[in-house]
Amino acid sequence: MLEQPDNSRTAFADGPRLLADIGATHARFALQTAPGTYRSVRVLKCDDFAGIVPLLRFYLREHADVRLHHAALALANPVSGDFVRMTNRPWEFSTDAVRRDLGLDTLLIVNDFTALAMAIPGLKEDDLMQVGPGAAAPNAVIGVLGPGTGLGVSGVIPTLDGFVTLGSEGGHMNFAPSDEREFAVLKLAWETWDHVSNERLISGPGMEIIHRALAARNGVHAPARDSAAIIAGALEEGDALCLEVLDCFCGMLGGAAANLAVTLGSFGGIFIGGGIVPRMGEWFRDSAFRARFEAKGRFSSYIADIPTYVITTAHVAFDGVATILSEHLRGRSGANTMMDRVQNLQRELTPAEQRVACLVLEQPRLVLNEPIADIARLADVSQPTVIRFCRSLGFLGLADFKLKFASSLTGSIPVRHSQVRTSDSTHDLSAKVIDNTVSAILKFRDQLDVQAIDRAIALVSRARRVEFYAMGNARVVALDGQHKFFRFRIPSALYGDSHLFALAAELLGPGDVVVAISNSGRLPELLAAVDAARAAGADVIAITSSQSPLARRATVCLAVDHAEDSTHFLSMISRILQLLLIDILAVGVSVDVHHARAGVEGSGEGELEQRRALISHLDG
Repeated sequence: MLEQPDNSRTAFADGPRLLADIGATHARFALQTAPGTYRSVRVLKCDDFAGIVPLLRFYLREHADVRLHHAALALANPVSGDFVRMTNRPWEFSTDAVRRDLGLDTLLIVNDFTALAMAIPGLKEDDLMQVGPGAAAPNAVIGVLGPGTGLGVSGVIPTLDGFVTLGSEGGHMNFAPSDEREFAVLKLAWETWDHVSNERLISGPGMEIIHRALAARNGVHAPARDSAAIIAGALEEGDALCLEVLDCFCGMLGGAAANLAVTLGSFGGIFIGGGIVPRMGEWFRDSAFRARFEAKGRFSSYIADIPTYVITTAHVAFDGVATILSEHLRGRSGANTMMDRVQNLQRELTPAEQRVACLVLEQPRLVLNEPIADIARLADVSQPTVIRFCRSLGFLGLADFKLKFASSLTGSIPVRHSQVRTSDSTHDLSAKVIDNTVSAILKFRDQLDVQAIDRAIALVSRARRVEFYAMGNARVVALDGQHKFFRFRIPSALYGDSHLFALAAELLGPGDVVVAISNSGRLPELLAAVDAARAAGADVIAITSSQSPLARRATVCLAVDHAEDSTHFLSMISRILQLLLIDILAVGVSVDVHHARAGVEGSGEGELEQRRALISHLDG
């Protein structure tokens, strides 16, 4: 088996992490307080909840005193992109919307068998029951499958710096019967579905179909039973039909496991999880599973040496999903660490592969844009060496490597900030400006203080007058805001002269709003004007650094925190983030007026109707 890194038991600096393994029937929750340490483990029935958020809130209400920053959910469902629509439940949701709803900094959604696969390298002998002969080859591919409400399938592939897991939906492969009895089961399934997958029959609901099919085939009148009752009927009551159902089921599972083993070359073993097989206990050792697993004709000797195991440890998916979350927070799982990964592994590569690594590190964008023949020529290696380099990093080939590598350079996920230097070429500075901006926007999105934005929208929506105070680069942002709010028929003005700030502020009163925009938030004239506005009864919305004096003086602070050398270069990122906040405020005011949530204090109903009509005209 693969080696698992030795993690310390130190508690997390940012508090416990929420972990969950959510299947079609049950949802299992825990709070991870340190690596390998779980508390408050609880199992809930999914049928009791209308969706993912009510389910999560029900568990979290018992932990209202715990501030959670990070969470990871293993879901019995394909996971691709932000939007998730569950296969076996009528639940659908946006991952980011759920994260915001729960106030989390991080929310990862992974396939449940990907999480299970990630946990396997850390399993001990006591966590497993071996079925049949065979010994696991070291650092070899591992296959994972397990029947529950569906049939999960995954794999673990070793790499130089650990392992990667497969996000597979192999349970949906066509079911292939091996004898007349299984064909009878397939014929019954065909009465309902044109396409019958392994998951339809090698699962809890599938066991019920097998029970019906064999009862009809044997001419036996038997009441319908669910999978739990069938297992109990076989192992506790000795019911002949239930025993035959289990025998048939285990044979089908053995065939599916063998197909997975020869597909992946799983000499590290086949591991069986899920909620059904562990309930069979020792009976499973002598079932039809292993005989069917080895019944591969010409390949029987090939597969006979591959060991098969049943995972007997409860809640093992927690270990996997916790590892995935930890890797993500440590930065290893993100594509943004690809350059570091190449650099760290360089010494373990062959001399020829090291030349490819040097090319990647020195000219990353060239590697992305050039075909394999040119990459091989520039690195002075053969084309197969380029492929071996990619596979040494855990990728299927050059195309897979380029896809992940491109994410790290274009910022499709948050990337490391790269400071623009005076020595940069036009190509490099262009790339840095774009990459840094995209990275900053995504990071900014994740750190938005939604409550502060709500308060700012409410202030502007009911304001008698809005005045913008800004100097330098920030004046362009203020001008944009002044134009937007003026079009909403909100009396607006812009002051960009420090001498006029205090004079204008002294004329304000209750119901007026100042929007003060500053990168540093430390301009003395601006701070004095804000103090005068507050003293006159006006409210102040500050768009500035959260740690600045201006932020502390404001009624509401819309924070713009960023890493940027503004002493030598224009504040490029801060200006874009400030403009985004103006846009968010403008859209929020538009929605607020449309819904007339708060009304407009000090304005007649006629003015409100005018604003509504104007916004409708602008929307059109």
